[in-house]
Amino acid sequence: MPAVHHKLLLEDALQDSPQTRSLLSVFEEDAGMLTNYTNQLHQSLQRVFGAQSEMGLATEQLSQQLLEYEKKNFALGKGDEEVITTLQNFAKTVGELNSLHSELANQMADSMVFPLIQFREKDLTEISTLKEIHGIATDEHEASMVKYSRLPKKKENEKLKSDLVKEVAYTRRKQHQASLQYYCALNALQYRKRIAMLEPMLGYTQAQISFFKKGIELVSKKMDNFLSSVSNMTQNIQAQLDAEAESMRVSQRELLSVEDAVYMPDKDTEPVNRTLIQKAGYLNIRNKTGLVTTAWDRLYFFTQGGNLMCQPRGAVAGGMVLDLDNSSVMAVECEDRRYCFQITSPSGKKYVHITNTATTTRIIIKSLAETFADACRSMILQAESRREYEEWICTVNNISRQIYLTDNPEAVAIRLNQTAIQAVTPITSFEKRPEGSPDPDRAKPGGVLAASGGSQKTGAPSEPEDLIAPGTPIQFDIMLPASEFQDQNRAGGRRTNPFGETDDDCSTETDDSLLQQVFVVRFLGSMAVRCNNQEVIYEAMRQVLAARAIHNIFKTTESHLMVTSSSLRLIDPQTQVTRISFQLEEVCQFAAHQENGRLMGFVVEARDWSDGDEEGESSFSAFVFESNTEGEKICYTVSLAKDITEAKKDPEALAQLMKNMPLTNDGKFLLLEPETGDTPDGPGQEDLESEA
Repeated sequence: MPAVHHKLLLEDALQDSPQTRSLLSVFEEDAGMLTNYTNQLHQSLQRVFGAQSEMGLATEQLSQQLLEYEKKNFALGKGDEEVITTLQNFAKTVGELNSLHSELANQMADSMVFPLIQFREKDLTEISTLKEIHGIATDEHEASMVKYSRLPKKKENEKLKSDLVKEVAYTRRKQHQASLQYYCALNALQYRKRIAMLEPMLGYTQAQISFFKKGIELVSKKMDNFLSSVSNMTQNIQAQLDAEAESMRVSQRELLSVEDAVYMPDKDTEPVNRTLIQKAGYLNIRNKTGLVTTAWDRLYFFTQGGNLMCQPRGAVAGGMVLDLDNSSVMAVECEDRRYCFQITSPSGKKYVHITNTATTTRIIIKSLAETFADACRSMILQAESRREYEEWICTVNNISRQIYLTDNPEAVAIRLNQTAIQAVTPITSFEKRPEGSPDPDRAKPGGVLAASGGSQKTGAPSEPEDLIAPGTPIQFDIMLPASEFQDQNRAGGRRTNPFGETDDDCSTETDDSLLQQVFVVRFLGSMAVRCNNQEVIYEAMRQVLAARAIHNIFKTTESHLMVTSSSLRLIDPQTQVTRISFQLEEVCQFAAHQENGRLMGFVVEARDWSDGDEEGESSFSAFVFESNTEGEKICYTVSLAKDITEAKKDPEALAQLMKNMPLTNDGKFLLLEPETGDTPDGPGQEDLESEA
């Protein structure tokens, strides 16, 4: 007898993936069809048992009913070929013995009707009961996961967290046990149904032979071998069932002997794997249900190539949610939930969002531009644990770099991960800067201007290694030495010459009076770069944001960026101390992010004359900021400041520029309303969380 090739794997019961659910639905459908067929067969046997006067018609209907088993086309019908052949032979025999049937009530009650009734009342009823228990356990687990997912992060209650963790573990264990029992019963049903189909007919035929032995002597000799083979077949099937049942009991005991940590969320003992290029698991996704309301759905996500796929329970296949090529991923703070991250895709591709309802499965195709209010195509997801959260971020980041297209993606992912760890080592002070890192304080007046404005584009290399050297450290904060802080406080926010102010200083103040614009910004990071075009600014933004996501650095310090006609200054809003300043001639490139308008950055050129070279060796540093307003406004102001600098060389050009631009009452250029007036002062504003 061939073995059954389709069965539910007990090892998949705990994960409860959509693939397992889909296979489970096939078993349930098969069990439903078997129930219907068993009821019909029982009616046929009952008619044979009760309708003695119509025995001929009843046995004819029985013969036809036996042939219907082959036409049912059970989805899990592999291994039933011999059963079908045997039933066909039985149908032929019933037709031949049609005229010889008589009252066989006692023998039929014991050997024909009772086994089928026992199979229906015991086995099929058990399947129905276990199905209800499995559904209740699944609902309880989902309800506990919903409560656990709503566990707040900011005001964390250890007792509440402990209770919810225990509740999740209890419901998950309960669902696991119910699933294992349900799966075992469904697997065993594939064997029992064949026995249940054969036993009634075996008893029926034996009863007929024993009762009409005189009339069917020739027939009985022909059927002895056939009935013997049927008996041997049922015994073999029973032996296979016993062996399979014992194997499933052993597997069940092994699977239930695991530690409680397996059922508890956020209790991972394995380290985070940052080199994955494929990932699958359940995530919570935030969906907008109205103008200001949102809902979170727990769905099964997996990556396939460069796409993020989603497959709800009960769905046969998954649908594409987002194109991950050249996408960006970062950790975010969202609705006081833990382990949230955001994926942003630069492409405008549509995605398929599949949701389950109580009556049907709907497939809704929407454009990302209609689903999300901003220009970026993005979504916010929540992981179950910190390990899952970090692995999802690293996996999406690896896929966005199209590592999966290489010949050996695993080796490339490991190499890039090692490079990334070296490149994004946090440096919190300019005083602790390793060799080769960017040095903004080296920028001295008199540098050569490489580009006249942020709107110009120079020929830029397309490879990131040509823009920024691999392993370049990133600085995430600007700190002042204590001595410099005290000197600037005593000088009223600017450093003074102990021998008195010079004419050049007075001239600088006069020039700065033409343009003074202040923007509220947050410094995200800076790093050394190899060139001074706009592409290097975008690449620096990407690496800084990726570094903050990898190292979970969310806090930023708010500062005031003052743009004058001669310099850019980053000022502490509390002490009015200048943290760092650059001459305008040293700012050789500036640009705002193409999709996130609140991000802007600029490149500063510095020269090193220590080697005795007259022109000095040029070096470039990129600085990345997040502003409260659009970055284009800051870039426009810097561009105007450069125009003023150029115009100051020609009095007529300066006069023409002042004539064309609106001025304030004190003769300054009128650009924007100051942003600092609406910014509350206080210690609570020093450390903010970036939304970049």
